[in-house]
Amino acid sequence: MPNSPCCAPSCCGPEGPAPRIDDSADGIRQQVRSQYAGVASREGSGREKGVSLALGYSEAELGNAPEDANLGVGCGNPTALASLSPGETVLDLGAGAGLDAFIAAEKVGPSGQVIGVDMTPEMLARARANAVKAGVADRVEFRAGVIENLPVVSDSVDVVISNCVINLSPDKPQVFREAYRVLKPGGRLAVSDIALTEALPELIAQHAALYAACVGGAMVIDDYIAAIEQAGFKDVRVTSRDASAMIENWIDDPIVSEVVASVGKEEVLRIAKTVRSYAVEALKA
Repeated sequence: MPNSPCCAPSCCGPEGPAPRIDDSADGIRQQVRSQYAGVASREGSGREKGVSLALGYSEAELGNAPEDANLGVGCGNPTALASLSPGETVLDLGAGAGLDAFIAAEKVGPSGQVIGVDMTPEMLARARANAVKAGVADRVEFRAGVIENLPVVSDSVDVVISNCVINLSPDKPQVFREAYRVLKPGGRLAVSDIALTEALPELIAQHAALYAACVGGAMVIDDYIAAIEQAGFKDVRVTSRDASAMIENWIDDPIVSEVVASVGKEEVLRIAKTVRSYAVEALKA
């Protein structure tokens, strides 16, 4: 089992190679939605807890969330970054089956509120069922929507979190503008995400499966930080760790066979070293 960031369906074993991404906004969303609908419909493989522990979650945090909420995907633990306090309102961008939302709910307590936004119906259904199962449906709400146009009132949340989702957006600067809009003055952004130290070759960036696996759509980190600052955020703080194993583990997988065949194994391994997992924090002035 790889102890590396694994943020998307490719890590969970889809079959067969995928075509090039339709790089229109609607095309990207449809590709991502289709991949994640499949993930939401799968039974657990037994590896989810181990992957999440490797990403920085604690046994206690995982124990406080419904088992069905942990899909074993992500590239960090944004709730640990956020330093959540009782009574706060938290917004989770791309909430999936709800793992981070439920961990956040435990930290903000009965007086707090958590809102998860996701665009995949199958994920929303699973998350809502988990909220009922966990007995927190009164303070954990999952809303249908895209993260570029959040169904959330301006200046209404204390913290925005996200786990390896913003890289999937066709308009990442707009995501940060929306996060800034919905945060209260003094609010915090705390996200885990995949970004790059240099731009990807077009073949890699346009490979549909690698896009849905958080690699193809990732931004160069300097551009990522600039987009956060241009949205209005201050005090941007970034730490990173190597995520190259996320690609190296796929070298012999059919899903990347066409990429390996086109650019060669050595080039794919070189490119893998440009992929990093980032923890990003920022403040709304």
